[in-house]
Amino acid sequence: MKSDSSLNQLSSLTSSPSEIERGEFILNVDGLVTCLNNGARIVDDISFRIKQGETFALLGESGCGKSMTALSLMRLLPDGIRVASGDIKLEEEDILALPEYAMRKIRGGQMAMIFQEPGLSLNPVMTVGDQIAEVLTLHQPMRSKEVHLRCIELLEQVGISDAPRRASEYPFQLSGGMKQRVMIAMAMAGQPKLLIADEPTTALDVTIQAQVLKLLRDTQQKTGMALLLITHDLGVVAQMAHQVGVMYAGQIIEQASRDQLFARPAHPYTQKLFAALPDAGRSGQPLAAIPGNVPPLGAPRIACRFAPRCDKAWALCHEQVPEWTQLENGQGVRCHLYTSQKGSEKLNLETSRFFDSSTANGVGEEGKGAALLQVENLQVHFPIRKGILQRTVGHVKAVDGVSINIPEGRTLALVGESGCGKTTVGKALLQLITPTAGSVRFAGYELMGMSAKQLRKHRAGMQMIFQDPYASLNPKMRVAEILQEGMDALSIAKNSDERQRRIDELLEQVGLEKASKWRYPHEFSGGQRQRIAIARVLAVNPNLLICDEPTSALDVSVQAQILNLLKSLQQQLKLSYLFISHNLAVVEYLAHEVYVMYLGRIVERGTVQEVLHAPRHPYTQALLSAVPRIDGQGMKIIRLPGETPSPSHPPQGCHFHTRCAQAMAECREVYPSETIISATHRVHCYLAAK
Repeated sequence: MKSDSSLNQLSSLTSSPSEIERGEFILNVDGLVTCLNNGARIVDDISFRIKQGETFALLGESGCGKSMTALSLMRLLPDGIRVASGDIKLEEEDILALPEYAMRKIRGGQMAMIFQEPGLSLNPVMTVGDQIAEVLTLHQPMRSKEVHLRCIELLEQVGISDAPRRASEYPFQLSGGMKQRVMIAMAMAGQPKLLIADEPTTALDVTIQAQVLKLLRDTQQKTGMALLLITHDLGVVAQMAHQVGVMYAGQIIEQASRDQLFARPAHPYTQKLFAALPDAGRSGQPLAAIPGNVPPLGAPRIACRFAPRCDKAWALCHEQVPEWTQLENGQGVRCHLYTSQKGSEKLNLETSRFFDSSTANGVGEEGKGAALLQVENLQVHFPIRKGILQRTVGHVKAVDGVSINIPEGRTLALVGESGCGKTTVGKALLQLITPTAGSVRFAGYELMGMSAKQLRKHRAGMQMIFQDPYASLNPKMRVAEILQEGMDALSIAKNSDERQRRIDELLEQVGLEKASKWRYPHEFSGGQRQRIAIARVLAVNPNLLICDEPTSALDVSVQAQILNLLKSLQQQLKLSYLFISHNLAVVEYLAHEVYVMYLGRIVERGTVQEVLHAPRHPYTQALLSAVPRIDGQGMKIIRLPGETPSPSHPPQGCHFHTRCAQAMAECREVYPSETIISATHRVHCYLAAK
């Protein structure tokens, strides 16, 4: 069980949701059932209530029915899916009884939704201002001039600088974080009583995520708006929620206050979600990944749905559906452990603390192997061309003098905000982008200046795992063809029989069945597709894997499986990793060394312990402060004003000085040289030098 001090920290977070005054119930959902036309239930008899000024978090893996619950509330279900029964009341309004023309006034006006992918939700042929104005015109009686001023005001409220200019721009001209803030501005335009936020921060940097969450909290405190937050991030839940509903296979299987859930999760599924979180204390051991997958739609519902994946299940769990049980502390749970005599005997309420630093194995203390990759002063500058003759008028300095060293069998993590040049570094190392200058030595060979024919010989040694496995796998090819493609291109294996044996070995190595090689990518889950992507790069026997955000969009349970796989492969095959990520918890668990990147340059580097626990650069400190933690530590967020400067016009002097609260006169004049803190810890900052 968590210590009292840890719980006290959780209760005293900055802008704690418990401080918000909450009133009457805004939303009442009772017995909601949403199903396909064939009767298969997607949302199965769920009930919950949300008060004015309260945040209710819906937590669970992908495929559990969270987003379909939200679409049911908004009555925006796709064709072939319908609400079969139940009640949805927004204050006294019966949502399911309203005709469609009345629902148009409800949507946006009294109940609004922030969708998971803003790039797909914004109209690409309308300006940002026109899209916000559309909401205002529909729900607020305003004149055209008032509408324009209100659009600019809303954009400023969500933290978008130079709002008048941005209002006339199109979605493709905005970054991911800015698109998400535009979606929030649109949702806020109608002044809704209930806001549904579906994974609003999933693919955002920690700094942008902190801004978005603060904006939601501030709006809630000012207006008393109720918030339904759909997420799989336990850190976000700890920071935002008052009440939490844990959803699995279409049902809410546990419901409790935030403090109750984090102090003592009752359901085995919730306990496993906590145990799957990466943490420095577990860096020397595998994460407790949940075996199997969420049951598919239409699966038999005659027993506990989690039983096939539960290590506490017994015969009754496979024979009878568990009833909803209210515990003494008000916590609700759907589990036989709390209703039968045998379950009471099996139940051990003294749950061990989830994060115990005493079990750490100390990845930073392992001996280094021989240098596999050596990069010196790598530069990637893209020309800016204008005019009919396309003359070069400037350069975008995406990577501006990066030097890294990755020994054999080690993991180097590259972290920073979107647009800082992390992915460009990875592609330049593989020569997928031609570097402008610098040196890239791999296994003793200089790759810069090599011809395509010469590079082909070394390409097998360096491979890349991309962020989106579905986009990187050919949907028209079977798994066997995908794995064989690289082997054929690089002449690996002597004949067809040997290749098929190698494919079977690869699938077994990444935890997939041999028979799955005859299936197509769309037939697999997100975690399984990422395993296929890993098998594809292993097919050519690489020494170095460049992992570009390989777990950013995965649930914590699937993320744990992939991290365990990467760690075991490193131990078995002595692989080296360049791990590109903005998830600092994953970096803390997996990496040996961390390099922090800002605007094309490395601003701080060192071991995991040095950089993540004793940061010296203000930018690193701001990144770490923005990470939501379930133990309540590090929650005093350092706000970074403004936006990341354009790499085509970087600031003179220290690139970070325009956003740094501690900037001095010398910071604006000359870029700081490297300050040596220890044998492994180095930083580019005048403050560290002093």
